[in-house]
Amino acid sequence: MELRLISRPLMVRAAVVLSFAASVAVADDSNWPQWRGPLHTGEATRGNPPLEWSEDKNVRWKVEVPGLGKSTPVVWNDLVFVTTAVATETPIAPAATPAPAAEGSRRGGGPPLPAPKPGNLEYVVQAHNRSDGKLRWRKVVKVQAPHEGAHKDGSFASGSALTDGERVYAFFGSRGLFALDFKGNLVWEKQFGTMRTRLSFGEGASPVLHGNALVVNWDHEDQDFLVALDKKTGKELWRAERDEPTSWATPIVVTSGGKPQVIVNATNRVKSYDLATGKVLWEASGMTTNVIPSPVSAGGMVYLMSGFRGSALIAVRLADALGDITGKSAIAWSYDKDTPYVPSPLLYKDGLYFLKSNSAVLTRIDVATGKPSYTQRLEGLTNVYASPVAVAGRVYVVGRDGVATVLEAGPEAKVLATNTLGDGFDASPALADDEMYLRGQKYLYRISKD
Repeated sequence: MELRLISRPLMVRAAVVLSFAASVAVADDSNWPQWRGPLHTGEATRGNPPLEWSEDKNVRWKVEVPGLGKSTPVVWNDLVFVTTAVATETPIAPAATPAPAAEGSRRGGGPPLPAPKPGNLEYVVQAHNRSDGKLRWRKVVKVQAPHEGAHKDGSFASGSALTDGERVYAFFGSRGLFALDFKGNLVWEKQFGTMRTRLSFGEGASPVLHGNALVVNWDHEDQDFLVALDKKTGKELWRAERDEPTSWATPIVVTSGGKPQVIVNATNRVKSYDLATGKVLWEASGMTTNVIPSPVSAGGMVYLMSGFRGSALIAVRLADALGDITGKSAIAWSYDKDTPYVPSPLLYKDGLYFLKSNSAVLTRIDVATGKPSYTQRLEGLTNVYASPVAVAGRVYVVGRDGVATVLEAGPEAKVLATNTLGDGFDASPALADDEMYLRGQKYLYRISKD
């Protein structure tokens, strides 16, 4: 018998994969089951997608997706799932406009809400064959007019679906959370009310799944909460009231000291909640306004950041995090430059990768020291909303204009390839086996070797 020693970073990643696999029907890390992948970090643990592609090279298939959605595809075995919002003339009554908050309330009445966007929308979940892109099934889960507008670069299908291998959970914010089986049948749905987002920028956070619990972050301009649901029935397990302005950050679940905890990035306070009870375990002073990036975690550390009208990044040592950790040793290090507005960070091996605001300026930080390895402008890219991903020792950054840069992972900014497609990309890539799935403004692409 051959005895092989496993390095600590590999042991950490393996433990995270096993922890997630325990909550799904099939332990298969070749899938991309949720926003930011199997580890919640942007890393695929295996696979070798192409280094180069174009409309004429390494595009196995592309299919048109009707409507508009900015959500990431999710992949499970032979299916790729996407969500979208499609204009329709179906005569369904518009959603009720929420009343303005009373004067003197938590955030005041504020300006009146804009008129609803004209027309009704179909809120749709689609399943495509992974092999050829053909539509397996299409399910309209709701038909309704939006109660308020969205950011000019946003959509009404911005939250990403997720799957446990048995069901698909699709979240459309104010339109609800829907559980479907793998044939497209509705199992249950849950409504949470109507969001009032800051400046009507729209809704965009995704749920997170751990074990039997689905967790939804509901931070907006009225009463906020974090809620955990039974994934089988949609029944509410607990609800924790919060006091935050609108955020678009998807929570993560990590386990420390044998206890799963939900970590939520936010403007006023960063907080961690006991997954079993909803009780606050630790908290720290918050991030900048308009928090969007999701936290990432590995090796007993969690990294939280935001970058609108300022830059904030903290590295929290989970073993020491209890109560208010602001200014205490549980914060291992912090950084105050070049952090992202929209894209979430990538945590890969010993590096933390993130973009400056929404630009093509990439920073890599050594997670052990908190020191930057480089800050580099990526030539050919302009604006970036999609979050970077990594596999096979490579980092992939996809821009809004269809240009993508592939870099060698590591302490030097070594560009390996620059690729272009004839579509624009705001949704983050999904990686599965030797394939990459890109959801554009118009098309869904499978990138794999010809």
